Amino acid sequence: MSFTRASGLLLHPTCLPSPFGIGDLGPAGRQFVDFLQRAQQQWWQVLPLGPTGYGNSPYLCYSATAGNPLLISPEDLAHEGLLTPEDWCDWPACPAEWVDFETVASAKYPLLERAWQRFQTWGDGRERLHTFAEHHRDWLPDYALFMALKEAHAGRPWYEWDAGLAGRDPQALTASRTALQEEVAFQVFLQYWFDRQWQALKHYAHGRQVRLIGDVPFYVSHDSADVWAAPENFCLDPETGAAALMAGVPPDYFSAEGQLWGNPVYNWDYLKAQNFQWWVARFRNTLNLVDVVRIDHFRGFQAFWQVAQGETTAINGEWVEAPGAALFEQLRAELGNLPVLAEDLGVITPEVEALRDQFAFPGTKVLQFAFDGNPDNFYLPFNYSRNCAVYSGTHDNDTTVGWYAQLEEGARQRVVGYLGYLGRAGIHWDLIRLALSSVAVLSILPLQDVLGLGSEGRMNRPGEAEGNWTWRFEAAALTEELTQRLASLTVTYGRQPRG
Repeated sequence: MSFTRASGLLLHPTCLPSPFGIGDLGPAGRQFVDFLQRAQQQWWQVLPLGPTGYGNSPYLCYSATAGNPLLISPEDLAHEGLLTPEDWCDWPACPAEWVDFETVASAKYPLLERAWQRFQTWGDGRERLHTFAEHHRDWLPDYALFMALKEAHAGRPWYEWDAGLAGRDPQALTASRTALQEEVAFQVFLQYWFDRQWQALKHYAHGRQVRLIGDVPFYVSHDSADVWAAPENFCLDPETGAAALMAGVPPDYFSAEGQLWGNPVYNWDYLKAQNFQWWVARFRNTLNLVDVVRIDHFRGFQAFWQVAQGETTAINGEWVEAPGAALFEQLRAELGNLPVLAEDLGVITPEVEALRDQFAFPGTKVLQFAFDGNPDNFYLPFNYSRNCAVYSGTHDNDTTVGWYAQLEEGARQRVVGYLGYLGRAGIHWDLIRLALSSVAVLSILPLQDVLGLGSEGRMNRPGEAEGNWTWRFEAAALTEELTQRLASLTVTYGRQPRG
């Protein structure tokens, strides 16, 4: 895919304002698209959209394909006649500036169950569900049963279920489908409405010259429908279902002990023998939702860090080569030219760069990494090639204001020296200007930086299992002055829509 010079904002839908304690795909989503259009932005980048589990991380979802039911808009369900405002008149009090996931889930799922009951007599609802399930039969039946079984097991991971279910004994699965048929149907209903609302929001965005960047994590969660339904794709202990070889990264900028993610690594020999059909389906389904795919941890397609079962940190691991080139050739053969952004941060080797460049994927630059005093630092804008996407920071970074406040004085002086000034509007606008003015074909800015927030706006702190992913903004923050400032800079640096 050939990108044109443009810019956009990074914001997960959970961060949108709404009266339900969590952002959703309803009115606030459309209002954010309107803001993007007025501010001359052409891209909206989101994090993975799947149903989250422990820690609420979108990078540890119960499915690599399903959508998060908590993003379904009650207001849009009411517009369809499945709910009424009276149904949520006793909604619990929720903070406006962060997501209380536990409270939201305890209130929203009963509301969605009420909509499900009304759906039983909603025109041709049952036929629509059947058609939707047939269209997504490569993943939806397994996912719906997985979630129904998870509910029946009080949320326990699949590898702690009875052996027959954990090992997918056909008789045990058939009995469960019969016993849990209503819960399975409810799970299909949730996915139907997530998809329907997401596609409506995507259509609305396209009508305003805004396109969507999605996010494909390299790994999937161990406790996911993907691993449970196709364990042969992963390196698991055949006796216990535990991850025999765990994923992570070695010590880096973010952590002195590295990051031990715990996901099972892929059985690449098996996947290759199957012509990578699991990956082909994953990309096909993702590209049904978004226009461009950001691949998180792209370097894993060239070589990945694996750690043996039993280790408690990522220090004692090893690099293992992956068949990334063969995979991308197969994807291109089946799906055509790939609209991909490569998140190539971390320990990057010439081999990783060669894989990225072989397929002309734009790489990733982060301005917060640029000011170590090394003129060869490839995050400095004068070292960029055109084919890259520049970020002031990502979801894993502090906000620009928070980052700058914590820099030691020498680093601050390097920042100011590179900029040539320190503007009155704040360091966040200085880095925004630097990103927009760079040669990079894409410039993506976290909304927190546009708002000038400090560390209170940080989305994630890598290595910390709890307390992340909760930030939200209030609608009043998107002022006309802010809109015009961003639009003016975007036009100045030639990133506005053309034609």
